[in-house]
Amino acid sequence: MIDALEQAEAAVAACFDTAAWAASEPDLVAALDATHRLEQRLAAVKLTLVRELDGRSTATAQGASCTAVWLRDRLRLGVGAARRLVALAATLDTGPTEVRDALAGGLVDIEQVRVIAETVETVHTAAGSAAADKAVGVLVDWAAQFDATLLRRLGTRILDHVAPEVADAATDAALRADESRAARDRHLTISEQTDGRLRLSGILDTEAAALLRTAIDPLSAPAAPDDTRTAGQRRHDALADVCRLALRGGELPDHGGDPTQLVVTATYDGLTRQLGAGALDTGLHLTAEAVRRLACDAAVLPAILGSAGQPLDVGRQRRLITGPLRRALVLRDRGCAFPGCDRPPRWCDGHHIQHWADGGNTSLDNAVLLCGHHHRHVHHSDWTVHLANDGHPEFVPPAWLDPEQLPRRNHYHRRT
Repeated sequence: MIDALEQAEAAVAACFDTAAWAASEPDLVAALDATHRLEQRLAAVKLTLVRELDGRSTATAQGASCTAVWLRDRLRLGVGAARRLVALAATLDTGPTEVRDALAGGLVDIEQVRVIAETVETVHTAAGSAAADKAVGVLVDWAAQFDATLLRRLGTRILDHVAPEVADAATDAALRADESRAARDRHLTISEQTDGRLRLSGILDTEAAALLRTAIDPLSAPAAPDDTRTAGQRRHDALADVCRLALRGGELPDHGGDPTQLVVTATYDGLTRQLGAGALDTGLHLTAEAVRRLACDAAVLPAILGSAGQPLDVGRQRRLITGPLRRALVLRDRGCAFPGCDRPPRWCDGHHIQHWADGGNTSLDNAVLLCGHHHRHVHHSDWTVHLANDGHPEFVPPAWLDPEQLPRRNHYHRRT
């Protein structure tokens, strides 16, 4: 064996020194196929050697705790890869000869062998040895056409081919097991960062995952051809939009005796002059610019504070853009009015064209519907908005985008 492997090694070294650029394309393809077959055959030999060494306890005799640890040091493998190698060698040694022969013949690769072995074991448990023997032949045939990932996917329905009489029951049992595991493992972790941001991590069960995707996928698409947000940023903004919609709906349970709400405290001077900052009820702070944006479509509760910050008088809250005014705004704009945006009214805020803190009126001719993304964009960019002579909103782009600064409209919601 040593002589044969040394000859093979010399032959491979000679191939490496051969100029591939001089070969024809058909010869290159044939050489690639031959290389792949040789690689799988060498893998079969390697697994045979690992199995024999493991059976002889060579690793422990040389002072290692197990064969996997010995292989890690000997072959400089990761310990996980070494353990999988030992396990696969054992499986191949005790498993069907067809799988071992297919690997030795270069017909399947290591990952396909692993998938076949795991699938056959599942079939044996569900339907017995006869069905497992049939499954081997089917899977080896499929391995000639499909890679390991697709082979595993097809393997989930292998019982339909080899034991249809138990396939439905096995599938139902597998689904119930998956459902139970998903219910057990579901969790959401919210970790607060020092600067007020949150890190989200967790695992959603199948139903919750479907609900989340259904909710945020339509909102995660680029808002316009020049939308520069990354995919992750778009998903972030979509999740924020879903939360805004839930808060706007007024159907969330009460929290501390009050309807669920986001509370921001700011000084009147800071709000009107865009100075200072606003404080959330969590103790964190927002810029005055962010407070002004939130105040566009919010309930405002005026309060008079003493010099020490104690409340002297607290007035009643008033809604800025709501009720008949919002309905009129929806009838006029029919959704986000920013050019090219297709967000419907329920995803939109009422934005004051001239901010109310700057003396702007709360009226139809001083309001426009904007989705969360474009509301932020208008507040943080050089875009301006005004109502044209026909009473519909027009947006003027910044000079760097359009030197002529021609007004633009949203035609997406226009009646046909």
